[in-house]
Amino acid sequence: MCGIVGVVAHNPVNQLLYDGLLVLQHRGQDAAGIVTADGSSFHMHKGGGMVRDVFRTRNMRGLAGHAGIGHTRYPTAGSAWSAAESQPFYVNSPFGIVLGHNGNLTNTEQLKNDLFRLDLRHVNTESDSEVLLNVLAHELAANATNYKLDPATIFAAVSGVHRRCRGAYAVVAMIAGYGLLAFRDPFGIRPLVFGKSETPQGREYLVASESVALDGLGFKLVRDVAPGEAIFIDLDGNFHSQQCAANPSLNPCLFEFVYLARPDSVIDGISVYETRLRMGESLGRKIAKDFSNLDIDVVIPIPDSSRPAAMELSKQLNLAYREGFIKNRYIGRTFIMPGQATRKKSVRQKLNAIGVEFRGKNVLLVDDSIVRGTTSREIVQMARESGARKVYFASAAPPVRYANVYGIDMPSRDELIASGRSDEEITREIGCDALIYQDLEALIDDVRSVNPAVTSFETSCFSGHYITGDVTQAYLDGVEAQRRDDAKAEATAAATQLDLGLETID
Repeated sequence: MCGIVGVVAHNPVNQLLYDGLLVLQHRGQDAAGIVTADGSSFHMHKGGGMVRDVFRTRNMRGLAGHAGIGHTRYPTAGSAWSAAESQPFYVNSPFGIVLGHNGNLTNTEQLKNDLFRLDLRHVNTESDSEVLLNVLAHELAANATNYKLDPATIFAAVSGVHRRCRGAYAVVAMIAGYGLLAFRDPFGIRPLVFGKSETPQGREYLVASESVALDGLGFKLVRDVAPGEAIFIDLDGNFHSQQCAANPSLNPCLFEFVYLARPDSVIDGISVYETRLRMGESLGRKIAKDFSNLDIDVVIPIPDSSRPAAMELSKQLNLAYREGFIKNRYIGRTFIMPGQATRKKSVRQKLNAIGVEFRGKNVLLVDDSIVRGTTSREIVQMARESGARKVYFASAAPPVRYANVYGIDMPSRDELIASGRSDEEITREIGCDALIYQDLEALIDDVRSVNPAVTSFETSCFSGHYITGDVTQAYLDGVEAQRRDDAKAEATAAATQLDLGLETID
């Protein structure tokens, strides 16, 4: 899960890109980067941390140009964070190209081997985004005549990328001297939208991970980039698009609607906010039907993403809705923080209970999902410490039991609290008096009901079904070994040594 943005305008775009990354900050907090195109030259600045910490006035002054791309990083492939892996990435042969990527490739090792042995290209990091960039560069070279590019040649290159790459990817790229390229994987797993703005100087275009970035920057949403489609906007603002995949199908990630996306975004014609309201309605119906024995006094959401569901749930059950937790908005999203100890500590820093809403009451806590269980366990304990008689816990999503290999950091099954445990065992693990999970079929119906034209979703973290059809158990075992918290800690330490230019001595 990362945030990407690209723009072609008539005025300098550095502020537009910065503002776009701020709006997409929820999609990644580890690193941020901006590249602008000034004629055939690129200007780049990137680094570790939040957007506001990476860019200073002096950095922004150096980002000249009327077109560019930006990226905010949340790592799922490679180390937890390394300066070498912050995006966008750059290659200079045979064309100058910069690229930012949201998602995760599932055949990275094969691609690396092919790039080195067959394409004679070198990949310098563990990032699959650099692999994707080099595949694109090779395909552009293979399809170009006399090293000249036009939209047809660029789209032929994207078709080559689709033939070679597997997994989930939404991409923005700049080709020096040519323009902005954006494309989406043939399964449409990760989101990508584009919009336009009519200015006195002419039309401008913006591409982003979520529609909320368009809203905040004054662009009107045109539509989503279709699965397998590529769009190209040249430096004069001319728009081109083409379907570049043989058999595209739309399968948006279900977890985007549960947790990842901002509620004010619209993805593939589906309002995220409306889906979360409907999740609360259906969860309320399930509680009324199967858990009518629970003597609930009050419904309390875990801020922020569960609020719409909790409100509709309380309405469905005719129960009081109360805000029982105050959120410190200067703490990042605990789900995407590396390391169990860091996540556990940040829960208490991020949330504080309002005692009067718990004291002497039987409370139903509502969260969007339960992943590792760290947050849930700490929150249940906070509710008890605040005087709750009984603490019930409801999840607007089904149990997360399986690895996600398409760009969400929930890979290791032994770190997923629902993996291999029954609901009763999970109840004991998080310390609540009763636990209610949403059903997968109901969740799919909730999302689909907002836009019935979308008939299929990527549900692997709930169902164990991998839509791309290439994910084997051996692959899952390898990924999980690399992405456990202890493995990430080792990778981060190694990356820090590399960034500092230090030599490790045994």
